[in-house]
Amino acid sequence: MEHVLPPAEELARLDRELAELEARRARLLTRRAWLLAALRPPAPSAAPGWNPSAWGAPGTGRPDAPARPWGSVPPKGPSAPRGAQNVLLTLGGLLLTVAAIAFTLVSWGSMGIGGRSAVLALVTAGALAAPAVLLKRGLTATAEALTALALVLTLLDAYAVHAVAAPDTDGLGFTAGAAAVLAALWTGYGLALGRLRLPLPAAVVLAQWPLLFGAWAAGAPASVVGWALLATAVLDGAIALWGRGTGARVTACVGGSVMGASALLVGLTQSVTASGPLGALAPGALLLTAAAAALAGAWRAPRGVARAGGVVAGLAVVAAVGGVPAAALPEGWRVLAYVSAALALTAVVRTGLPGNAALGVLVASAAVVAGALAGALPGLAAVLLGPVTLLPDAWAGPEEGFRAALGSTLPWPELRAAPVVLAVTAALLGSAYRWWPSWARIAEPLIAREAPGAGATAAPGASGTPGAGVAAGATHGAGTPDAPDSGTPRAGGTAVPGAPGAAGAGGTPDPERPDAGTPVGAAAPGASGAPGTGGRAGAGGAAGAPAAAAPGTGAPWYAGGPAGAPWYTGGASAARGRPAAAALRGAAGAAAAVLGWGALMLAGAVLDVPYAVAVGGETVLVAGLLALAVHGTDGGRDGSAAVRGTALVVALAGAVSAGLLSLASEGASYAVFGVLAALFAGAAVRARGGAPRAVFAVAATAGCTVLTGFAGRSLGLAPHEAAPLVLLVPALTVLLGAGLRRDPVAAPVELTGALGALVAVGLAVPDAPFLALVLALCGVLAAGAAVRPERRPVAGHLAAGLFVLATWVRLGASEVSFPEAYTLPVTVPALVVGFLRRRKDPEASSWTAYGPGLAVTLLPSLAVAWTDPDWRRPLLLGVAALVITLLGARHRLQALLLLGGAVLALDGLHELAPYVVQVAGALPRWLPPALAGLLLLVVGATYEQRLRDARRLRDALGRMR
Repeated sequence: MEHVLPPAEELARLDRELAELEARRARLLTRRAWLLAALRPPAPSAAPGWNPSAWGAPGTGRPDAPARPWGSVPPKGPSAPRGAQNVLLTLGGLLLTVAAIAFTLVSWGSMGIGGRSAVLALVTAGALAAPAVLLKRGLTATAEALTALALVLTLLDAYAVHAVAAPDTDGLGFTAGAAAVLAALWTGYGLALGRLRLPLPAAVVLAQWPLLFGAWAAGAPASVVGWALLATAVLDGAIALWGRGTGARVTACVGGSVMGASALLVGLTQSVTASGPLGALAPGALLLTAAAAALAGAWRAPRGVARAGGVVAGLAVVAAVGGVPAAALPEGWRVLAYVSAALALTAVVRTGLPGNAALGVLVASAAVVAGALAGALPGLAAVLLGPVTLLPDAWAGPEEGFRAALGSTLPWPELRAAPVVLAVTAALLGSAYRWWPSWARIAEPLIAREAPGAGATAAPGASGTPGAGVAAGATHGAGTPDAPDSGTPRAGGTAVPGAPGAAGAGGTPDPERPDAGTPVGAAAPGASGAPGTGGRAGAGGAAGAPAAAAPGTGAPWYAGGPAGAPWYTGGASAARGRPAAAALRGAAGAAAAVLGWGALMLAGAVLDVPYAVAVGGETVLVAGLLALAVHGTDGGRDGSAAVRGTALVVALAGAVSAGLLSLASEGASYAVFGVLAALFAGAAVRARGGAPRAVFAVAATAGCTVLTGFAGRSLGLAPHEAAPLVLLVPALTVLLGAGLRRDPVAAPVELTGALGALVAVGLAVPDAPFLALVLALCGVLAAGAAVRPERRPVAGHLAAGLFVLATWVRLGASEVSFPEAYTLPVTVPALVVGFLRRRKDPEASSWTAYGPGLAVTLLPSLAVAWTDPDWRRPLLLGVAALVITLLGARHRLQALLLLGGAVLALDGLHELAPYVVQVAGALPRWLPPALAGLLLLVVGATYEQRLRDARRLRDALGRMR
């Protein structure tokens, strides 16, 4: 009888069999593919290391070849060990080179003139001819090795010609001519044998020396040497742009950079050391030519090189243009000429330079201005920090001038132009902040050229003019790639977003450029244009209507807001990593405030104004900054918050500087700190934000605290005697806090008053009775603050602690030997009050009920017991602490347990310490480390148990009241 399986079990069995069949089929298919690949002859590869199939491209084998996994490399045929071959060829070429040099320099005299010439000519000709034959046979590496040998032989030939045929010729002049001839020879040789990589870079290296050595040989002045260096750099730049082969172009880039930098250094040195404006004209011409060459190279260079070329060109123009007037100015004013030239460079934004080159020029302009500002930093630092020298001799009498009060030895005449530089820069930044939209419109062409896909187009959002459209097909309609920084659309006639009337031939999207692919007849976003008539190769001009770059429609980065406003006018909130317009505007306004303040501060020191004028001027500056910080510039203007915040910080720094400067005179100190306190208090009242109000209030409180210290010194009080007087300001802050209540300013003001109280405590430390008085007064202030419910948890405990501490200090100052007589009358009533509190409220903390009363007696008694040689006090204290500890454990009271246990442990340690010392001295020295190690082993072995015990102890203590 046949057994029939249940349906579920039969289904599982079928699934297992099908899975086994699929696995078997997969193994067979894999084996078949491997066999087909093994039987197929290997196909030639496109280039060494190139694997098209690894990137999804079709392989080079037969169409019916089985597919390979992604990234797999097909099996390669046997190949020669290239590494070993290169090593052998290098060693062989090196040995031949050494032999040739030895033959030329050592064995030269054993042959006649004909034999020598014939040998060198024959060997050189053979070395030059052999690579051509080897290249035809495919022996490229061997050809390269012989080419290197031929290069060395040609150099030896030149040396031989000079040593034999022209021994009396000038070495530099002959070297210049030989370098020129060899450069031409190797250029032709490299062009003839294009597969060799060495000849063209060698020709570039040889081409660096003819002009330079020729100028030196002729005894030319430094200016001619600079022109020679510049001409060589220009040649290198041409090779780098249009030369053949990567090696030659890279070598030309390096050589051009070195030669160009040397030419600029020569021109700059001559310009700086020129005796007059006429003497600075010649190096200026050299520098301007170098700038033109750098810009010409940047016009076609890639992005990074173009920006570097723009930076070099900008610096060269500044040195050339600024060097002429600087030569006629005194030493301290020359920086103005260079700064003026640097500021004039900002006009590059309205020129037709490519975006990257223009950006490099702007970076150069900013670098020159930043360098000039950095030159003013030492003087500004002296103005701000110099008054610190007045602290040791406060109120010694007013100085004659501002510089004398600063006590600085800086060469102030050389800093005469620094305030002007700061003021001019502050004015420019301030105008940029005030009229930001106008400045943005001025910079609009540069931003448009910097935009992706934009180059020769109009600015984003600009309206088009009939015939102004750029037809992509007219220049690159056949698929020619666009030149760097040219702004020409790629193949397919892509219209540039924001360009007026741009249209192409077909509107094919470019996968590498997301902004490409505007269809024929469609205007770019944000642009309006009439039918274009300028393009003939494309599909005709585009008639565009104004369009808006709505969010989420794929608008370009510079389009923001409903009207397609550029990012630099604040339209775009996130412009692909670019800073927001509001942030840029705020930074300009903040920098203008800082630089303007620094210019006025530094001007007083440079002019050496009288001391009273300097003090009054700094105070007035603080008042102006506070007004700016409170009222701002315009509540609705972007970036005004940054300006107000910066003004606040600078006002604080200026207040500190003015306060320190006023310490030279008693009257000036009272006047300045009084005015500053009033100014900050008024600012705290008028300010709107919570944080600025708190800062202003804290500054006003600090100023009042300093005034109370001045009052104590004017009254002739010692520091500890003036400490109670300093507590007037903390007392006022407690009253002010009670009036402000929940105001955000209340807490900072009270904390500042607490710091003033801490200063008073520090002043009273040298005298114990005054210290006890000050601590008691601080306790009174804390108790007054504890009246308010929101301050009671902190201020109440602080007041109790201060009162207890004041009592101990007073007892210590009175040299009391039996403190219990004074503490027990306080402890007993305190414990009774705590007991009654606990009966009324069983949930009350034992620290609140019993802690103060026990601490009043136990802690002073412990302090005296540690210095008492008698045994009775430690014994009685230990017994009392033991009883308190047992009561705390019995009634589960945390304060009694911890206080009693701590006092008992410290008291026992004091009594056992002498015996422990004696025992430790009698033990062998190895025993303490052994015991410590044993203890660590035990603890480590029972680590988890110890952790559980510690947690149980913590939980037990936490459950106590």
